[in-house]
Amino acid sequence: MEAGFEARLGRERERMVDEQLARRGITDARVLEAMRRIPRHRFVEEGLAHGAYEDHPLPIGEGQTISQPYIVALMTSLLELTGQEKVLEVGTGSGYQTAVLGALARRVCSIERLPRLAERARATLESLGVGNVWIRVGNGALGWPDEAPFDRILVAAGGPAVPPPLVDQLAEGGRMVLPVGTAEDQILTVIERAGGEIRSRQAGDCKFVKLVGKYAWES
Repeated sequence: MEAGFEARLGRERERMVDEQLARRGITDARVLEAMRRIPRHRFVEEGLAHGAYEDHPLPIGEGQTISQPYIVALMTSLLELTGQEKVLEVGTGSGYQTAVLGALARRVCSIERLPRLAERARATLESLGVGNVWIRVGNGALGWPDEAPFDRILVAAGGPAVPPPLVDQLAEGGRMVLPVGTAEDQILTVIERAGGEIRSRQAGDCKFVKLVGKYAWES
């Protein structure tokens, strides 16, 4: 991309953080700074780069999307990351949410069911020098048992219920954020494990692509 175009995208990224995130109640300074630095336009096709900082999802192929910036910021804020956590991400997609998590956590293990998206995300993250992220292809609803337990879990696809394997892989004191509901509409849900108990609360309406596989939708 030409230098002038990159500069314009940089200004749009600043505007995105100020107008779409901070003004809408995102107060976590670390999340805001990460999204101020990470070039979202690198995670979409070049022809869509001009709209990368608008407040809506964008297609990334394979019937999947990159979430709107506000939802990325909201879900990340709800995790309350300090920088010491090992995070499981279900649904790598474009790798943008993965990059944000990588900037804020110690280690990120990300699962993507579609090999082509996984490989593209891996290449983009490597090109940006993100070195604390590991991506594998598989059914994200089953989690990543070899790496469990996880301090935080973020699920970027909507399922009909909370997958039991993900609850099992959540560490004591851990927190999971995921959309739960119908295939058309979900409620952003926060799950916490504290004192051996599992607690949940709702954090607003949302709409994600479907979580597919065992403990999720069939297709």
